[in-house]
Amino acid sequence: MRREQLAVELPEYDYPPAWIPIEERIGHSDYDNNLTQFLLRSVRFTRNRHTGQLGFNIRGGKEHRCGIYVSKVIPDSSAFRVGMKRGDLVLSVNGEDFTNITHDEAVKKLKIVKEIELKLKYSPFGYNKTYERVETPQHHPNNGS
Repeated sequence: MRREQLAVELPEYDYPPAWIPIEERIGHSDYDNNLTQFLLRSVRFTRNRHTGQLGFNIRGGKEHRCGIYVSKVIPDSSAFRVGMKRGDLVLSVNGEDFTNITHDEAVKKLKIVKEIELKLKYSPFGYNKTYERVETPQHHPNNGS
């Protein structure tokens, strides 16, 4: 009798920070117990009229089995001034769900907005996992794929 295996996707998991010796934890950013930076937050701003840029870059997407993350924030941009940072997970843009969207869809939608409201959640550990997902080797004629 042959059994078929079902593909099961587990929810995103943020790995805990590296272990720090007890005597070094006081004042250490990973052990300060201030969890407010990880709370859901909303930011709102207008596209820069002079450059036409939003002031941030994204990476990830449904095709990489992860969310859309902010990968870079341009210094002194509107995005920078409202507190966006690398590692922010984009949950929605102007009320539209971004949790299960491809990178290309996200870029297309972000290119057309002038006024933008983003729901964000700072997720540095999830962002770091995107490197493993996005930068895995693709099909190459010499690697036998």
